[in-house]
Amino acid sequence: MEAETTATGLSATVRAATDHSSPRSTSARDDAQPSRKKQKRNKPTLSCAECVERKTKCDRGRPQCMACLKRQSECRYSDVANLIATADGGTTRTHASKSRKQSKPSLGNGESVHLPPQTSTPRPQYRSLSLSSTGSSPFLLSHIPYSNHTPSLFSGLGAEHPFTNYWTSQGGIPEVIGVLPSKDQADILVAKYFEAVDPVYPMIHQRNFYAEYERFWSLPLSEKQVADPVLLGLHFVVYAMGTQFIQTPSDQERAQIAEFYISAAHQSLRLSSYLSRTSLKSIQAMVLICYFLMNDNHASDAWAFGGVLMRQAYAMGLNRDPDITAPRCSPSDRQQRRKVWQAVLFQDTFLTVLLKLPPTATFSDVRVDSLTDNLDDHAVNGNSSNSTHDVVINPMSISNIAPVLDPLPPYELSDRQYIRSMWHLANLVQRTICTPRSLNHPLTQSPRDKANLISKFTDLFKTFPPTMTVADHATIASMAANNPRLVRQNLFFRSNYWHCVMTIEADVNEAGGVSCEVKGALEAARMALASFFEFWEFLRVDAGVWWVFQHRAFEEALLMARILSVQGQPLSPMNMSEPSASEPLFMLAKADVRKTLDTLDLVGSGAPEMQKTRTEVLRTAFENISL
Repeated sequence: MEAETTATGLSATVRAATDHSSPRSTSARDDAQPSRKKQKRNKPTLSCAECVERKTKCDRGRPQCMACLKRQSECRYSDVANLIATADGGTTRTHASKSRKQSKPSLGNGESVHLPPQTSTPRPQYRSLSLSSTGSSPFLLSHIPYSNHTPSLFSGLGAEHPFTNYWTSQGGIPEVIGVLPSKDQADILVAKYFEAVDPVYPMIHQRNFYAEYERFWSLPLSEKQVADPVLLGLHFVVYAMGTQFIQTPSDQERAQIAEFYISAAHQSLRLSSYLSRTSLKSIQAMVLICYFLMNDNHASDAWAFGGVLMRQAYAMGLNRDPDITAPRCSPSDRQQRRKVWQAVLFQDTFLTVLLKLPPTATFSDVRVDSLTDNLDDHAVNGNSSNSTHDVVINPMSISNIAPVLDPLPPYELSDRQYIRSMWHLANLVQRTICTPRSLNHPLTQSPRDKANLISKFTDLFKTFPPTMTVADHATIASMAANNPRLVRQNLFFRSNYWHCVMTIEADVNEAGGVSCEVKGALEAARMALASFFEFWEFLRVDAGVWWVFQHRAFEEALLMARILSVQGQPLSPMNMSEPSASEPLFMLAKADVRKTLDTLDLVGSGAPEMQKTRTEVLRTAFENISL
């Protein structure tokens, strides 16, 4: 019932936010009036070219007039008009200066959130591809695929900014505070974040977050307006991520309200001077912003923003062993730094795998095994038994202000196992896949080299806990019913692991005599796709949101289709006389491609052009299968 109420509120939110009045059009002159000789204008035209051409009234708003916004047409002013507008010192009308008496959007409780007027180009219904989308790549159409920017010469980055500009230059923190959702709405979004996002990227200390969250909401408005902008930014990005997983009647409406929250998050970070000051909270917020941008079809922006994130993580020293650089921190704080660094490393590594660009999280001395299963270090102000330094105890810390008898969440141990598993995998993938592929080098130099690399992945796989590697459908179904947090971790881990194995098996190096291992590549791709199908079966809303999961599935199905389209004989020498269509593995792979195509037709509807491009490419590859 709560989710249905939230969905209804989100729908009302976007309709209210986008309810602008239509510009008034000028009517044609009365034919009955006597004609008069027109005199040449002796003053410059200040209206936009489109309104002059159409002979409609122009409000001369910047960067677009309201008439062009409604028409979704290009709004261009003459150089003279722009010069005069600049010289006027801001007296030219802008949409931001118009009345803000708009209906407030609601998340479903009868209360509302204030959306300032939008000053940037509205989201188009279909998104244009970048020039780089026609480039060649082993499995993709581009290095940064399906970005919604206008064409440019650098990796699909265009002029459109990913963070919609709602803010004035003098508004400050009070302006951002003014657009907070109601407490009930915020509670729903935070709960959704910890249900859907936190299991996959467990880097926020949930108890500490909720303690600060409740303390913030208990403040009077005057104190909220001087609150820490970094904390506010973290709250807003959690609201944005939670919104992405709320079911709504319209995906476009949900995307718009989520983009509003992410804009508020970014504005909060800007007000904190996050480019020159860094903290653990700002790093956490930036990691989540990157994932939000990917889910919102801004993969190129996520890549660029991730570069800033990486520099800030280095500047903060998260890549260094906290036992060396922060020995006086509590054991819990040191473990928290390790978790956040792992989140940064994981994001960088596996985004690099998909985009085939150079990894940046390459310099670190943080040991994976330093994140142990010893849960004593979870107590915030506990003493370290293996350090000769005195622990600095903060009397105003959460643990002292709000002590609890059992601060350990029930999933802490399984979370650490998941983090270590992903950490080990990311370290191996970065060395063996990301680095050579970023230079367009083959992954292996000889057949023996390929066999050794596959053995490294196999040996590492055997060290992972069974909860991460189990792939039996009945077990996954039981896990989805009884432990949704663990099943999310299992599916993400399996998808990443088998995708990387598939990449190695399909690697080709003609100079070294290395060819595609058809059987190994198809089997690994099918194992990776199995996790996507189970994700879609048991957690359909989540599967429709996570861009990284969808795009891996697209690559896996596309690779299988391309292999099958050129495979002219069975795998076994015993069946050379039989047609290749009789090979069971080929038939299973073809069926998986068809199933992936059908599934991708149903997901990604928030970005219709990306969905259309994916399915068209995969459908063409499927039709080329000769089996």
